[in-house]
Amino acid sequence: MAEYRSPEVLVETSWVSAHAAEPGVRVVEVDVDTRSYDEGHVPGAIGWSWDTQLCDPVRRDIIPKDAFEGLMAASGIANDTTVVLYGDNNNWFAAWAFWQLKIYGHADVRIMNGGRSKWLAEGRELSADRPEPAPTSYAASGPDLSLRAFLSEVSDGVESDAIDLVDVRSPAEFSGEILAPPGLPETCQRGGHIPGARNIPWVEACAADGTFKSADDLREIYANAGISGSKPIVAYCRIGERSSHSWFVLKYLIGFDGVTNYDGSWTEWGNLVGAPVERGA
Repeated sequence: MAEYRSPEVLVETSWVSAHAAEPGVRVVEVDVDTRSYDEGHVPGAIGWSWDTQLCDPVRRDIIPKDAFEGLMAASGIANDTTVVLYGDNNNWFAAWAFWQLKIYGHADVRIMNGGRSKWLAEGRELSADRPEPAPTSYAASGPDLSLRAFLSEVSDGVESDAIDLVDVRSPAEFSGEILAPPGLPETCQRGGHIPGARNIPWVEACAADGTFKSADDLREIYANAGISGSKPIVAYCRIGERSSHSWFVLKYLIGFDGVTNYDGSWTEWGNLVGAPVERGA
C-alpha cells in the first residue's frame, strides 16, 4: 500500500492524547458548529471560531495578515510551534484553518485524523476548561497565493480548458437541485456547477470513522473521475471550507502539484451576472 505523499501532516488521536500538553505543541479545535467546543474538547485545546476569527470581519476574505499574526500570538503559538488542528464534520474547518496557516507560512501544521467524532467515539477525555496561553510574538510570511485560486484564474482556466475543476459539494448541490446544505445560510442566486467541473464530494475521501482513506484508495477515487494531475487542479465548494479538505487530500495525501483552493466557490460564481452555469449530473 502506498504511503501518503506527506504523512507528517496527519497525527492520530493517540498521538494527540500523548503530546497535547507538551511545550511547543498547541491543539486547536475549529468547528462548523462553534458551540461544540464549549460542550467539551481535547484537554488543553483552544478553540477558534471560523466565522469571526478566521475571516475578514468587513469584506469577504480570509483573515488579513496582521490579524492572523495577532490570533497566533494570542493563542500562544510561536513560529516554531507544532499546531494540531481538529474539528467536527470530519475536519471541514480544521482543513480550512490548515490552508490559511500554510498561506501565511506556518511550518509545522497537522490535522488530527478522524477529528472530533473519532475522539468522541473512542471515549477519550473531554475538558470544559478554556486554556489561557501566554501570548507569544509571531511574524507571518506570505501570503502564499500559489495555494489560492481567484475568480479571474478560474474563469480563464475554464475558457482555455487549462485546469481540472473539482466540485466537492454533494451531488444535489452540483446538479442544482439545492443551493446549500440544509441549515447553512450562505447561498447563491443560481444552482448548478462551473462548466466542466467533476463532482467528487469531499466525503468520499473519508472512511466510516472519519479518518482519511488510504493513499491508494484516494488516488483511485480521483483517477476514476479523470483527475490525473496532468493539469493544475482547482477545488471548490460553496464557501471554501469543504474544498480546503479536498485540497488537503489532493496536495498532501495524494501528492499532486499545482493544487489550489477556490474559496470564492459557488457563492461567488453562482451570484455572478452572466457567468456560465451547468446543471444536472
